[in-house]
Amino acid sequence: LSFCYNKFMKNSNLLKTERKLRHVRMFLRIVTWLVILATILLTVYLYQRGYLTDVKKLRAAMHRYGNWSPLIFVLLQIIQVAIPILPGGVSTLAGVVIFGPFWGFIWNYIGICIGSVLGFHIARRFGRPALETFFSPKALANYEHWTNSDSKFAKYFAWAIFLPIAPDDLLCYLAGTTSMTYKQFSLIILLGKPASILAYSLGLTTVLSKLFGIG
Repeated sequence: LSFCYNKFMKNSNLLKTERKLRHVRMFLRIVTWLVILATILLTVYLYQRGYLTDVKKLRAAMHRYGNWSPLIFVLLQIIQVAIPILPGGVSTLAGVVIFGPFWGFIWNYIGICIGSVLGFHIARRFGRPALETFFSPKALANYEHWTNSDSKFAKYFAWAIFLPIAPDDLLCYLAGTTSMTYKQFSLIILLGKPASILAYSLGLTTVLSKLFGIG
């Protein structure tokens, strides 16, 4: 009887775990699709108003919100980083175009750092279902072996964030499934992000200036 009871409880716990994982996946998918829908609607709206074809108009529209415009941009950047459905370069480019190289770097840095920590927290909270929702099996297979050793992963992660040499959003999520602490993760992000964001911002500014006279 004891054996049957233990087996029954084990099967019951497995069913509860499977149901919980299904609910987590469903929740994350719903959030993802809502963000995608909002992004599409916003893109269509901006295009119809001419903000995506006229940089000066886009700048004027954002600056119309006064002191709120940086906060709005930072919030959008946080969402973009934490829910990785768009290439990070798109929002980073927008920051440079709208606010210029210096303030574009500042607002990009703040938004990306906060979004990275949020992505780490989502992975820590929801585990594997979060990774499977946002990233393809192939992408996970390419980098998941880095987590075989937590000490080595911390070194790989730090170098990847500093250079960067791998998809940051995926690595932030993977970090959330390791024993890495919030303090260690935040320190790597805060110290490693400035160099890559600065280089990227200056590079974008140079390209835009040469090709389109945007500075």
